[in-house]
Amino acid sequence: MTAADLGPRELRILVAVAEEGGFSAAAERLGATQSAVSHAVRGIERKLGVVLFERGRFGARPTAAGERSAAHARRVLRMLRALDADARGAVTGELSGPLRIAAFRSAALRLLPPALERLAEQHPGIEVSVSVVRELGAGTAGEVAAGRADLGIATLSGPPPAGLVGGVLLREPYALVHPAGHPDPRTLPLVDWAENCGSCTRAWWAAQDWIPAATVNAEDDGAVLSMVGSGLGMAIMPALSLTGAPPAVGITDLGPDRPYRSVGYVTAAELAATAAVRALIRTLRSLGEPSPERTKAQLRAV
Repeated sequence: MTAADLGPRELRILVAVAEEGGFSAAAERLGATQSAVSHAVRGIERKLGVVLFERGRFGARPTAAGERSAAHARRVLRMLRALDADARGAVTGELSGPLRIAAFRSAALRLLPPALERLAEQHPGIEVSVSVVRELGAGTAGEVAAGRADLGIATLSGPPPAGLVGGVLLREPYALVHPAGHPDPRTLPLVDWAENCGSCTRAWWAAQDWIPAATVNAEDDGAVLSMVGSGLGMAIMPALSLTGAPPAVGITDLGPDRPYRSVGYVTAAELAATAAVRALIRTLRSLGEPSPERTKAQLRAV
């Protein structure tokens, strides 16, 4: 027997045990008995020929094979839901069903709202959920690869991970951010945060001998803006993070050699053709990259 012999119920049990960390908790989530869940997991392991969970007093921890199997199971279950929604949509002409989005903080705050507003107007049957994910390590692309999100809004510095596809939505410039009215902001200490896309700016950053090591590392870009506005230092920040910056914050162009980062989407290859994901991608693309005039107007407004 192989994975092809697994049914949807078994896939749901696999995912539940992986996410709940134990058979009892998974059983409660599924409305089943602990013995039924434990028996099902043993059956799944026999079919796959691998151990999926380490059992112990701590519960049930996924092995490396278990983590990978759970990711595949989530994606298969998601495709079954997409099959149902797309089949009904072919008859009714209306798009429906769940759509799970993972986005880093500034994209969730600034990029997604107008897109989701337009999506809701055009396709009210799509049920959107958004999770804010730190763009560190695997980031939003990792959520898609693990089957926890259908589409991720990600910073792109190379091709998507294996099994994923994606595209650039916009390129946003970085700017020097400082207390408003400061006569020489480049002399200030640096305030930074871990998510500040070092892969996008590393070469530019290394060539700037005026940028010191950070004296303050904040939790996120919102905290950086607050600290800069309070006079604690300067920062180098991308445009999405600066939308709606408080009056106490000044924004200075970094000149023709300013760095940029690419913001785009990633999705699983098999989900890219599903109706809900295609609709969101079309909506995101329809918003377009801001023109230079629009960007300048936004910077003047903050």
